[in-house]
Amino acid sequence: MAEGENSVNGLELSKEWLEATDMRGELLRYLREQVPQIFCVRTERSPQEEEELMQSRLLHPLECFLFGEDPLEGLEKLKQGSTSSQLCGRVFKEGETVYSCRDCAIDPTCVMCMDCFQDSVHKSHRYKMHASSGGGFCDCGDVEAWKIGPCCSKHDPGAATSMVTEECLLEPELYERAEKLFRELLHYVTDFLVWEESLELPAELQPRNKDSAYYCVLYNDEHHSYDHVIYTLQRSVNCNEAEAQTHTTLIDKEGRRAVKRGTLRSCQQAKDLIRSNSEHISLQPLRVEILHAAVMAHQTFALRLGSWFQKIIGFSVGFRQAFCQVALETNPESDWPCLISRLMLHDARMFKGARKIVHELIFCSMLMETEFKRLFALEFTKHFKQLQKDFINDDHERSISITALSVQIFTVPTLARQLIEEANVIKVIVDTVMELLREHLDIHNRFFFLGYNGDKFSRIQVIFHDLRYILISKPTIWTEDLRTQFIEGFKVFLGLLQCMQGMEEVKRQFGQHIAVEPEWEPGFSLQIQLRHILAMFQDWCFSDDEILLLAFKECRKALMQCNNQPFQRDASDYYMCKHILHVRPYKVSQQPISIHLPISRLLAGLHVLLCRTGAIERLDDIESLDPSLLAEHPLRCVVLAAQVSADMWRRNGLSLVSQVYYYQDVKCRDEMYDKDILMLQIAASKMDPNHFLMLILLRFELFDYFNGSCSSKDQDELMQWNRLTEEMLYLIIVIVGERYVPGISHVTKEDVTMREVIHLLCIEPMAHSSLVKGLPENQCDETGLETVITKVATFKKPGVSGHGLYEVKKERLVEFNPFFYHYSRSQHSKAEESQKKRRIQESNDKALRPPVPPAFCPAFSSIARLLCSDIIIHILRSVLQKAAEDRATHWTEAMIQRALHLIGQALLEEKIQLEDCSVEEVTFDFSLKARIIGSEHGKSVFILLSKIKAVPSLEAQKDMVKWVLQMFEIVKCLREKSSPSASMSTETTRPEESSQDKEKAERKRKAEAAKLHRQKIMAQMSAMQKVFIESNKMLYDNMPESGTQGELVPATESSAMEQMELSVAVGPHRGSTPAEREVLTCILCQEEQEVAAQAQAMVLTACVQRSTVLTQCRGKILTNREDGTGTSYPLFMSPELAVGTHTGSCGHVMHATCWQKYFEAVQNTTRNRLHAELIIDLENGEYLCPLCKSLCNTVIPLVPLEPLMFDYENAEIIGQHLTLPRWIQILSARIKGLKSVTQDNEASSAHGDTGLCGEGQPDFRSILSYGVQEPRKFSDSMTEMLVVCATTVHRVGLQTVPNELCPLVPIMAWNTCAFTIQAIENILQVEDKPLFGSLQNRQLAGLKAIVQFSAAQRLKSSQAVIQRHFAEMLGVLLPAMSRKNCPSVLEVDFFHLLVGLVLSIPSLYQEEAVDLEPSAVSSAYNHLHILHLITMAHMLQILLSSTDFVAVTGGEETEEARAAAELCSTVSHHTGRLIPDVSGSAVAERVKRGLEPFLRCAALFFNSLTGVHPPEELSSAAVSSQAQMEGLCSYLALPSNVFQLFQEHRDSVAPLLRRWCVSPAVTKALNGKIQTARYPRRRNRLIDLPEDYSALLNQASHFQCPKSTDDERKRPTLCLFCGAMLCSQSSCCLSQLDGEDVGACTAHAATCGAGVGMFLRIRECEIILMASRTRGSTYPAPYLDDYGETDPRLGRGNPLHLCPERYKKLNQLWRQHCILEEIARSLEVVNVMFAFEWQML
Repeated sequence: MAEGENSVNGLELSKEWLEATDMRGELLRYLREQVPQIFCVRTERSPQEEEELMQSRLLHPLECFLFGEDPLEGLEKLKQGSTSSQLCGRVFKEGETVYSCRDCAIDPTCVMCMDCFQDSVHKSHRYKMHASSGGGFCDCGDVEAWKIGPCCSKHDPGAATSMVTEECLLEPELYERAEKLFRELLHYVTDFLVWEESLELPAELQPRNKDSAYYCVLYNDEHHSYDHVIYTLQRSVNCNEAEAQTHTTLIDKEGRRAVKRGTLRSCQQAKDLIRSNSEHISLQPLRVEILHAAVMAHQTFALRLGSWFQKIIGFSVGFRQAFCQVALETNPESDWPCLISRLMLHDARMFKGARKIVHELIFCSMLMETEFKRLFALEFTKHFKQLQKDFINDDHERSISITALSVQIFTVPTLARQLIEEANVIKVIVDTVMELLREHLDIHNRFFFLGYNGDKFSRIQVIFHDLRYILISKPTIWTEDLRTQFIEGFKVFLGLLQCMQGMEEVKRQFGQHIAVEPEWEPGFSLQIQLRHILAMFQDWCFSDDEILLLAFKECRKALMQCNNQPFQRDASDYYMCKHILHVRPYKVSQQPISIHLPISRLLAGLHVLLCRTGAIERLDDIESLDPSLLAEHPLRCVVLAAQVSADMWRRNGLSLVSQVYYYQDVKCRDEMYDKDILMLQIAASKMDPNHFLMLILLRFELFDYFNGSCSSKDQDELMQWNRLTEEMLYLIIVIVGERYVPGISHVTKEDVTMREVIHLLCIEPMAHSSLVKGLPENQCDETGLETVITKVATFKKPGVSGHGLYEVKKERLVEFNPFFYHYSRSQHSKAEESQKKRRIQESNDKALRPPVPPAFCPAFSSIARLLCSDIIIHILRSVLQKAAEDRATHWTEAMIQRALHLIGQALLEEKIQLEDCSVEEVTFDFSLKARIIGSEHGKSVFILLSKIKAVPSLEAQKDMVKWVLQMFEIVKCLREKSSPSASMSTETTRPEESSQDKEKAERKRKAEAAKLHRQKIMAQMSAMQKVFIESNKMLYDNMPESGTQGELVPATESSAMEQMELSVAVGPHRGSTPAEREVLTCILCQEEQEVAAQAQAMVLTACVQRSTVLTQCRGKILTNREDGTGTSYPLFMSPELAVGTHTGSCGHVMHATCWQKYFEAVQNTTRNRLHAELIIDLENGEYLCPLCKSLCNTVIPLVPLEPLMFDYENAEIIGQHLTLPRWIQILSARIKGLKSVTQDNEASSAHGDTGLCGEGQPDFRSILSYGVQEPRKFSDSMTEMLVVCATTVHRVGLQTVPNELCPLVPIMAWNTCAFTIQAIENILQVEDKPLFGSLQNRQLAGLKAIVQFSAAQRLKSSQAVIQRHFAEMLGVLLPAMSRKNCPSVLEVDFFHLLVGLVLSIPSLYQEEAVDLEPSAVSSAYNHLHILHLITMAHMLQILLSSTDFVAVTGGEETEEARAAAELCSTVSHHTGRLIPDVSGSAVAERVKRGLEPFLRCAALFFNSLTGVHPPEELSSAAVSSQAQMEGLCSYLALPSNVFQLFQEHRDSVAPLLRRWCVSPAVTKALNGKIQTARYPRRRNRLIDLPEDYSALLNQASHFQCPKSTDDERKRPTLCLFCGAMLCSQSSCCLSQLDGEDVGACTAHAATCGAGVGMFLRIRECEIILMASRTRGSTYPAPYLDDYGETDPRLGRGNPLHLCPERYKKLNQLWRQHCILEEIARSLEVVNVMFAFEWQML
């Protein structure tokens, strides 16, 4: 409620107004003074300040007047006496999700808002969901909208009162005051919203002192784009881009915006500039007006009053009724309509913001009250024509036009009938359409759409929706008024159809091709709009016999008045087979013809309805119309389609082909092609069958051809005759066989749908959506599929991709008709092929028999006589004779196929009649005629059939001929009353069986012969091989013992045992590296080459990308620069793994030179391709793998493993000297010595390590005494590729410029190696796969290559740099050697540290004069000691970061538990942290669980580094975690009780442990000041999604954009990595990223996924994959409907449920770092010409 500072003034003012004689004058005087002081003042106020002033000085006094007391008190009293409304009435915004119940809604326009739907009974029904286009409102509570469950639980007033009209009367005084106030205020609002004097105010509001301030106001239109308006404003009113953008956004949202305040002259200048600048861009200038500041102020307040009205009338039904009363009352003294009509009539001239207010006001007032809704509907209908004319000329969308309200009133069944009775709304709507289309009428009063305006025409078509709404629910009770008005409306509608009958006629083009394609789309657009309306008119007529008769008569009268494509010549006689047809000639190929015959088709529909009801008998002059005339135009249409199919109309262009396509397409066929067939069936039932067939032959222009009076040698003409004969036979098949129409035979709509579904599924198994597309929809957008599908098909669920499919049930296949009349030509051939294939698989013959049809209704039973007429026998004989003579150009197989089908149909018909009646009663004598007529010359149908069996080119029809001859026998036996079984069994079944047996025997014989042949060849090859080996013995003696390529020599038992024993990768007992020769084939040149260090480099395609898959702190991205001391990332990876660098490969190998040539070629060709830029980023070295098209941006050189036979004796000797303390001393001395050699003057604290020494300090070069060797040498090619790969890893990982000399290059190589291994370990753990043996080949190849590449990095970098890195990394483990700012044990990821130390330690062996590296034994000890030290440090890290020790019960204290307890107490002592009393076994369990991922990664690393085979336990998924842990420890040379390490190295580690524990960072972490990672780390996965998609939609509907206050449509988008809800593709959430404007999703992906994103757009129900600002793609959401299909953009709107398998696949896509690859592949497939602006998402 409005409450302000001067509430007393408000009460006093309201009293003054109440007592004043001229209340209106007083009120207006007050507004005259106050409004200009609050709105549009010189110094612009903030919206909040303006709102407060308006509340206190304007609205508060009005509310005081309304209540007669303090508004708060008045409202409280009002609340006590009122009840909540039963109607919800929520007005939908554009894009808001709405729900409709397919079971209970009266029509598809009845919808509920999200909240009501969730609380209603419909949630468990078959519902649909879709995005609202805006402007509608929730129908919850409207009993006329729902069959059951009209109210949700919130709006249900209870069973007792649910049907009682809501009565909530106000006190008379309050009602009177409300009426008085509303009247004056609504007058004020209306006056200002329709006010057109921009510089002057109404007389009563003229201020005493007129201000000279004006506003230049810019209005919204739909001609100019955002950019046009921004550009114009910048050029015209001196504003910057940001201001222009703000102006433009508000203009688009509100409809207008003041862009300048000033004097009249300055505003005029701005107006002229805006108009001229906008005219340069678009031919139409922007709409600009100059408004006086006071006019602007009053208009602003009028809009605010509109919102205030909504609030006030929401308080009470009484207020609502008072408002409606005032809005709809007319002034008898004035000619003006009521206030609401004035607003409606001015709607098209109002700006967008004002329209919205008015529409919402109508929604919450008149549409919520039954009686006032009726009155409003009458007003709306009265002005309907004018409103539609205004809408046609308006450029705004319909959703913000007053005409959109028609759906709210016309769809209410009772209201629709009242409007027909009281205002004849059908006539009003059709008259409006006719008036608007009158300009398109030609001299014959038919539509002709040449040069039509597309936009205007599409707006006119929308009016047909209103007619649909009116007719959507047919009446159950007809009153006389309703009958009269309906027939009146129907007549007007027939007038519209008369203008369509015969419109856009075409004439066959001879000679040259048509010059200009005619406009055919408008005619078909009208036909599509009328399709449901025609069906609904027929439904209405069917509901009342009297109406049906009247409608039929009117329709027949209208048809007689039509004079389209008349005959040019008089009737003449035509003779055939002793029959005479007297008819007027007409040739489709020579005279004008139209495909549009709505009246003929409507008449056909009404005729069948008359037959169904029996009312046809009440028709007096039923025989008055000549049936041949009725059939004339529909037959012409069918012939036109046949001639187009026969390529006779090629020169008429594509427009005619398109028309014929739509004529038979599912969108139009039920009111076009189907009705033409229906009319031909009606004519066939009334005409002599011979005359009817002669008429068909005449119109097909085949009469002379079948009479034998014309012949030709022209191949084209012969082809045309053949094609026309096929089409003519097909038409007869259809007329006789297509009986699935209620009224033609005794079938239901369900039977019809079942038949359609069976025939669609006979083409191929189909998804539910494909079936729906193939079925015609009724006026409620329903196909009836759900009610029949289970009866005819079985459902196969989908896998991880694809969709669920329906397959037709076997028992339904007998209903298959190969000549089903709704098949297109391609569907026909597919279905035929599919069914023949199926029959062969089932070992049946290939004959596709005609199905048994349902019996005709009595009125149509005579149609069957066509099949035994003389003419049909003549036609069949002619066709079969041409085939028997085998004159190639005179017949086609398709003709014979159709002829056989017709014979089959005839024999089936005869068989059925013989079975049902006695032979004497049956007059159907096809089989007799087929045997007798022409038999004297050996040319009867029966004899010709026997002849064509022998025609070689008819092999495919042999089975069908056989079946037809069998049918002849069956019919003959039925006529003779003998059993067909005896003769049939001997003649047909046995030969069939024997032929099948013969075929089987033949196949068996061939198979055995082929087997013997293969054996013989193999024996020959073996002999030749032996000869070759004998003659080339020398060659084979010199072969290496390692066996042939890819085959390992079988090991002896002892060597196998040794290998088993030596499954150790680290330390003095490490296994040997086997010598395996790797020969690979280049995918580009197909040449083989061995992988060798000195050879030309072989490379592996690879993709390097930044990744947050393993992050423990999502949203935090590390800074990628050093902090001066060199101790930040990337040298040390934080334990949170915030962002890593992943290198993946698709596993395809090339020569380095081949790759370089390919890459250069890609760069050259891509620069010339427009589309390729979207897929690959040339600047960043991207390309697609030549073989699998994966996205790559580098190559990894394949560095071979050096074979190694390990010297165990030497290792044992060295091991006695090189203990851990000694090793630490030697390293310290070496590092110290190297620093002094390189004159590194930085302060070092290495002198503190004396406590670790034994007797005697080691010498600077002691390290070399334990074994050195020469480093490996690489070929130039290999060296170059090592640099290429390292540079890419460095550039991508640090997002920096390429620089191969940067000291961070080797670090990034080690980091990507460590991170890639961690990512692989993560995948294996999550998928519960064994550590070894379960990786895909591509992953395994990539892993080995990246480890060897990282190891080789040391050789290609400055050794001094590597040494410095090693010293800094070692400082974490040996604090005595660390420099300042060295991180503590809690601040590093120890696996990254392990990889870095292991791969960089060889650099310590480098001498000035000579290149050296540690020997195998030295390396083994280096690896062992580094691993031991890091393992101990990591165990401490786990212990320090753990707080949740689980109490382990039972059992005695083991050695492990005691060691764990001891370590725990030592750490507790050093840190001063009192660890609660937990058992040692609990500590041991916790530490081991935390340590396992590290050990698994280390095992993968050392396996790829050394090539030592892992133990069996690590290759099996079946082993226990305990056995796996032991296997890991054994492979890594760790004690199975890892705590033993601290005891073995007690002397060395004790001081280190103390130093590690007392670090300031550790102290802070233990005090809770720093957040630390927990171990084992959390295994990341995509967020959990709800099972039911409507829960997500619900979440989205409550989403409020954090940066926007308006309620305009948003696109809520969910990040699947972290669950953040974002506002995508919206200007409100744009942000800056590297100086560029980006959308919310792009900005979020930069921090959440290091540039990679996976988002779910909730309202569109699709996944968005993003890889960079410029690249992304859509991906199906993991939600499926009950039919196993996804629903992008909620197009179908079926309930959706989460598919766990598909979501798991998305998880894998992310974990395996395949998002970039998926995007590249989808972009490669979808050829987009213009890039989508992914950065604005």
